[in-house]
Amino acid sequence: MMRLAIGILRQHRGSYVGTFLAAVLATALLAGAGLLLSSVLTAKPPANRFAAAPIVVSGDREVSLTTTTRKEKEGKPDKVKTKTKTERLTGAGTLPADLRQRLAALPGVSKTIGDTAFPMVLSTEAGRPVRGAQDAPVIGHGWSSAALTPFTLREGRAPSTGDVVVDANLAAAGELSIGSTVRVTTRTGERTLRVVGIAAPSGRDSLAAQGAVFVADREVAAIAGTDLPTAIGIVPSPGADVLEAVRDAAGDAPVLTGDDRVRADLPGAMPDYIGPISIFGFTIGITAFAAVFVLTGTVALSVRQRLRELALLRTVGATPGQLRRLLGRESVVLGLIAAVPALPLGVVVAHVVAARFRTLDAVPAQFTVTTNVVVLLAAAAAGTLVTFVAARVASRRAVRIAPTQALSETAATPRGGNAVRGVLAVITAAGGVAVLTFVPLGGPFGMGMSFVSSALLLCAVAALGPLVVRPLTAVFGRLATLGGVTGRLAGTVTRVESRRVAAVAVPLALMFAINAPMLLNSSLLARITADEQRARFAAADAQVTAPTGLPLATAEALSRLSGVTGTAATVPTRVIVAKGGKPEDYVAQGLLTTGRDSVLDLDVRDGALAGDGTFAASRYLTELSGWHVGEDVELWLADGHQVTLRLAAVYERARGFGDLALPATLVAAHDPRGLVSTVSLRYSGEVPEQIRAQWPTLRITPSLDAARAADAQNQQGAWELMVVISLGFTAIAVVNTFAIAATARRREYTDLWLAGATTGQVQGMTAREAAITVGIGLCLGAAVTTIVVGAFSTAQDGIFRLVPDVSIYLGLLGGIAALGLAAGTLPTRLVLRTRTR
Repeated sequence: MMRLAIGILRQHRGSYVGTFLAAVLATALLAGAGLLLSSVLTAKPPANRFAAAPIVVSGDREVSLTTTTRKEKEGKPDKVKTKTKTERLTGAGTLPADLRQRLAALPGVSKTIGDTAFPMVLSTEAGRPVRGAQDAPVIGHGWSSAALTPFTLREGRAPSTGDVVVDANLAAAGELSIGSTVRVTTRTGERTLRVVGIAAPSGRDSLAAQGAVFVADREVAAIAGTDLPTAIGIVPSPGADVLEAVRDAAGDAPVLTGDDRVRADLPGAMPDYIGPISIFGFTIGITAFAAVFVLTGTVALSVRQRLRELALLRTVGATPGQLRRLLGRESVVLGLIAAVPALPLGVVVAHVVAARFRTLDAVPAQFTVTTNVVVLLAAAAAGTLVTFVAARVASRRAVRIAPTQALSETAATPRGGNAVRGVLAVITAAGGVAVLTFVPLGGPFGMGMSFVSSALLLCAVAALGPLVVRPLTAVFGRLATLGGVTGRLAGTVTRVESRRVAAVAVPLALMFAINAPMLLNSSLLARITADEQRARFAAADAQVTAPTGLPLATAEALSRLSGVTGTAATVPTRVIVAKGGKPEDYVAQGLLTTGRDSVLDLDVRDGALAGDGTFAASRYLTELSGWHVGEDVELWLADGHQVTLRLAAVYERARGFGDLALPATLVAAHDPRGLVSTVSLRYSGEVPEQIRAQWPTLRITPSLDAARAADAQNQQGAWELMVVISLGFTAIAVVNTFAIAATARRREYTDLWLAGATTGQVQGMTAREAAITVGIGLCLGAAVTTIVVGAFSTAQDGIFRLVPDVSIYLGLLGGIAALGLAAGTLPTRLVLRTRTR
């Protein structure tokens, strides 16, 4: 059977070109997405900041919650189930002040080294921000902690009061040298310091994930806002085993060894791969779904070309089971051959996508793609499996063809299978409707769930296939009759060949209904976010910002300027909330409002904004958590500090702001960064002139059309890149499908010529058939898009929108229509040109 399959592939190479190309593209995209996901999942931590300390005691870097459930059963012991869930902190917990001394007193401990790590903004004297290698953040330390790596001086001396030592990469990036003056901004304020030394880790140029700045130990508390250590390195005496003693002395604090020591660093000093994991996982989902659709349609068309051949095999005694196995083995061989060019192409795709994502800041600058042979083999296997499944699905009816049809000029696929199609359509459509109805699309998973609903509804459309297309061909066929004889013939052909029309129209529907919701929903979110941002600060006269943030003390000073009648300062942070025994991380703002005039309007729906000891939450989060105004809620701040605050207000305008609003002083005290992003002002008089005179580096923006947050821009860019990948793949699939359909009709065109039709009339007929097919495909795609986008739009602000962005909708509609018409007519012209030569 395998030899027969290989022989058929050799003899009919031209017939398999379309399926081969589809398999190559599917496998390449699966390989590329798989490499990206595996690379981000196995990304190794950067060069270890604690390389010189075999044991490191760390402050809290995550919040863990443990829940215990007991199931009682009569006559049997109770079953106890314990679950522990964790959430990574965005800040660094600190250790007790006396812990270092207690650890140093342990027998066998040679030395202990404390490290207080804190983020800072480093700028040149001219105000130009300086970042580390590959745009890494700048992290401050006390000079004594340089021995943890170890850092050694290459030039200059150790810092004293008013001095800094910078690493070699920072010196190169900022063109700094001994004697240069730099500005250092932290949550405690802005300082001007002098560079007195340039250091580098022994044996290498720098740490990969941070630009290190060292200050005098006695200045750490004033600059960082705390003198408590965030980590302590322990160096045992030669031959001493002190690990268990250190664990006993450390109590609940994590004790790290080996590669785990890197986790003791400040979270902001390490690349964060949580977001890229979801992005690349979503990319695999889109690719796999599109691959199944495309390959199933392509293989189905190629099987239709071979109906007379299958009937001939039936006449010589082949059973339907043997034909199924034959087609299956052909598909396996084809899939394996397609993997040969596809896998190198997948590696290229992975590198290109990673480079673009680094440009968008959607992945850390340190992210690199690693070529994993296991992933490539898995992609080849997945592509082959999809091709095999597509062949089995396509052959389900075709192998039941009657042997007598081998004697006919044309062969028709056996009818039947409508009951199975109907059941599949009902199940998938019900699943899509359930997602749109019961999943909170207004939450953080709304975009992902809208894709899931689109996929399920498209599965329903594909399952119904000819059943859905048949009534549409009747409608579009009548419109085609306006084109005269060729139009009437085109309408008749499409009505009779509804299965062929469905095989071509469904990829067009896929192309529109997968990409349009992503683009439209993303555009809608961006517009709603911008509208809410303008509404929040509509009362403000100006906004004051700094290139990388300003200390809270500066915001307070701005509020005391003569003529300022109201201010609202925001400090970005993240807060962890317990939900159902699981810690969940949410975007939040520290909020400081002053003055008699209101500047900030969060559209409070219940309660009122209050002061210390209280917080406000978005309506979405309060409904999700079941909170009520006046209720005390436990929250974990960025450094893991747990507080209990009273819910004072519930607000509506959370997009682009955050789901929680806390006192700014509390946030600044427990977020290592703790810098104000924006100060909005109400004023009269010459306040801008006062600001420019006292703080020349601050930016005053009279326009309240605030730019989107950087993370929103990055997310939008990531969505657009995924749409480009999806569009490219499905566009090639559409062209491929039309080409297969055209080449399969050579005998039909010959019959038309024999009946007296001219080449021009045949071309006119096929052009009208293409128009009918494209119209049907876009109608189906538009129907799915309307359902998904309408539900998503309603979930955002209660407004049902058919077309949230007319330019995107019409642009995508017109582009796909043009592609479909070109793909439907050009292959036919090539076939006819070959015939007339």
